[in-house]
Amino acid sequence: MKGSTLKYAFWTLSVLILVLILLTSRNAGITCDEVLHYNQSQSVYNYFATGGEDRSSLSNPVWHLMYYGQSFDNLVTIIINWLGIEDVYGFRHIMSSLAGWLTMMVTALFAIWLSGYRSGIVVMLLFAITPAFMGHSHNNLKDIPFALGYISSTFFLIKLLYSDRRFSGSVTILLTLSIALTISIRAAGMVLICYMYFFILLFYIARYFKDGYVDRKEIIFKLLLITCISFISYFLSILLWPYALQDPLRNVIKAYQVMTHYPDTFRQLFEGKAEWSDFMPWYYLPKSMVITIPLLVLSGLIVFLLLIKQTLRNNKWIIYAFILFSLLFPVLFAIYEKSNLYSSWRQFLFIYPALVLLASEGFNFLYESVSKKYLRWAVMIMFAFLAIHPVSYMIKNQRYFYLYYNQITGGLRGAWSNYETDYYYVSQTEASEWLIDYLENKTFTDKVKVNATYSVHWQFRNHPQTETSYFRYEERSQSDWDYAIVVNRYISPYKLRNGIWPPGNTIHIIYADSVPICTVLERKSKDAYYGYLALSEGKNSKAVNYFEKALEFDDKDEMIFYNFAAALYNLGEKHKADSLLKECLEINPEFEPALMYVGNIAMAENRNDEAMKYYEKLIDADRKYFEAYVALSGIVLKTDLMRARKLLRTCLTMNPGYKPAIKALADTYRGTDPDIAEKYDELADSVK
Repeated sequence: MKGSTLKYAFWTLSVLILVLILLTSRNAGITCDEVLHYNQSQSVYNYFATGGEDRSSLSNPVWHLMYYGQSFDNLVTIIINWLGIEDVYGFRHIMSSLAGWLTMMVTALFAIWLSGYRSGIVVMLLFAITPAFMGHSHNNLKDIPFALGYISSTFFLIKLLYSDRRFSGSVTILLTLSIALTISIRAAGMVLICYMYFFILLFYIARYFKDGYVDRKEIIFKLLLITCISFISYFLSILLWPYALQDPLRNVIKAYQVMTHYPDTFRQLFEGKAEWSDFMPWYYLPKSMVITIPLLVLSGLIVFLLLIKQTLRNNKWIIYAFILFSLLFPVLFAIYEKSNLYSSWRQFLFIYPALVLLASEGFNFLYESVSKKYLRWAVMIMFAFLAIHPVSYMIKNQRYFYLYYNQITGGLRGAWSNYETDYYYVSQTEASEWLIDYLENKTFTDKVKVNATYSVHWQFRNHPQTETSYFRYEERSQSDWDYAIVVNRYISPYKLRNGIWPPGNTIHIIYADSVPICTVLERKSKDAYYGYLALSEGKNSKAVNYFEKALEFDDKDEMIFYNFAAALYNLGEKHKADSLLKECLEINPEFEPALMYVGNIAMAENRNDEAMKYYEKLIDADRKYFEAYVALSGIVLKTDLMRARKLLRTCLTMNPGYKPAIKALADTYRGTDPDIAEKYDELADSVK
C-alpha cells in the first residue's frame, strides 16, 4: 500500500475501534475496585466541595484508599456531580473506554513516528484482539489511565530527546501532563521522573560515542528543562489528591512506600493451588502475562527479539532500548522486591502498550525482510490465523473479555480451577440483572434478602423490596438470606475440580466460554442459620435439631458439618463430632476450620500422630493459619525442640504480633534459658 492509503486505513480503523469499544462498554459489569474507588472519589469531591471540612477521604484504614491519587476517578466523579449524571457506572465505563482508546492511539502514534503507518495499523489491531486490555478498558479507571500516562510519558520523553530544536513547546507540555497524570493515579508514577534523567544520560553518552562530541549547552538546557518538567508535573499531580495536599512531599513518599509493598494480602488461585499473594513464586507475573496475552502478540515480540539486529543497523537502536527498559524494568523490579502481587497482571497493564509496540515493530521487520509477494501474504495469513482464538473468544463472551486465557492453558476451560477467572467480580452485574427479572414475577410479604460475595447495592438501588449485604461463601449458612449471588473467586479448587461448585441450590449460572463463573442461589431452608444462632447462644441441643434438618436440604456445605460437630462436641458426643468433621473433609479436604478442629480432638485424646497429620495438612493448605503452628509445635516439642521453635519462628515471621506463638516460644526456653523466656514474655505483654 502507498503511504496515503495506509494513513487513510489507519484513521478509519482507529474510528472503528473507538465505536467498537464504546458499544461493548455498554454491557460492562461493575468491578469490585470500581465500587471502592467510586466511593472514595465521592469523598474526594466532598472534600473539595466543603472546603476541606469533609475529611472522610483522608482515612480509609481497611482499603488504604487515601494513598491512591486516582485522579481519573476523581475527574470523572466531578463531571458526574456537575452534570447530575444518574447512570454513574455507565458514564464511568464510557470514560474508561475513552482512556483505553487513547492509550491505543498514543501507542499507535508512537509506532507511526518510529516506522510509519503500517506499524500504527498493526498496533491498533494487536490491541483490538487483546481481550484482557479491551476488557479492562471497559471498567478499570485506575490501571488503564495509568497505562495511558506511562506510554505517553515514554513517547514524549523520547520525542523531546530526539527533537531537532532545543525546545518544543507542544512536546514539553504533553510530557508534563503525561507524567502528572501518571503520578496523580499512583505515586509509583514518580519513577518517570527518574526515567527522564536516566534516559537523557544514556542518550548523550550514545551520541558521544557515535559523533565524538556533544553540545554542552544543549545538555544543560535539557537538564534544566526536565527539572522544570519534574517540578511542574509533580505539582499538578497532587491537585486532586487530598492526602498528598496535607503534606506534598512526605505523604506522596508514604503513598509510594505503601503501594510498593501493599500491606493487604489475598488468596490467589495459581497453578491449581490457593496461595497467598505475598508468597507467589517469582514467575507469577511473567507467567500470568504469557498465558493470557494472545499468542499473536507474543509471536510479534519474539520476532522483534529475533530480528533485533535490524535495530542495530540504524539510528533507532537506542529508542528501542528505552522502550525495552520501560517494559522490563517494572517487571524485574517487582520480582527483585518480591512484591505482593495479585489479580493476574492487572496492576502491570501499564507495560502492555510498550509490549504491543515492540510486537508491531517485530511484524513490521518481518514484513520488510521478505521481498516476495507470496511470503508477505504468508505473514499476513499467519497474523490472521493467530488472531482467530482471541477474536472468537471475544465474539462469544462480550461481557467477559478480561477472563481470556490463550492456548497455552487450553483457553479459559483449561484455566478453570487452576488460575483465577472472575477475580474482579464483573459477572455479579449480569447475575443481578437476571435475579431482578426473576423476582419481579414473585410475590413477597417481607423484604427479599440478597447476599453476594461483593456488594451489589448499586445494582439493586431501584428495587426497595430487596435488602442486599455481603457474605463469605463458605460462611453462607451463618447468614440470613433468601437469594445469593456467588462469584467463583475464593472457592476451593478441590470443589471446582470435583463438581461440588456450583452447588445444588443454584437456580441460574453465568457462563464464560462454557465455564461457570457466577451462580444465583435460592435458599430452600434456613435451618442451618437458626442452628448457628442457637449454637452461638449455647443452646446446643436445639442447634443439633436444626442442623439435622439442614443436612436434608444441603449436604455439601462444610460449615453446616462444622457447626453441627461443634454442637455435638459441646454436648459431650466427641466421637460423633469427630465423624462429622471427617465427613466435612470429604466435601473439601482443605477446609481449614475442620482440619483444625479434628486435629484438636485428636490431640485432646492423645492421638498425637493423627493430630500432627491434620495440623501439617492445614499448614500446607494455608500457611497463614497461625493457630496450627502453635498446636503443632506443642506436639513436636516433646520429641524435637528445634523443630518446635522453627515452627513458631516461621509463624512469627509472617505475623510478628501473634501472641500465642510468642508465649509458646517463651515456654520452649523456660526450663533451659529463663532470660530468653523472660524477653519473649515481655514481648507478648507488649502486644495489644
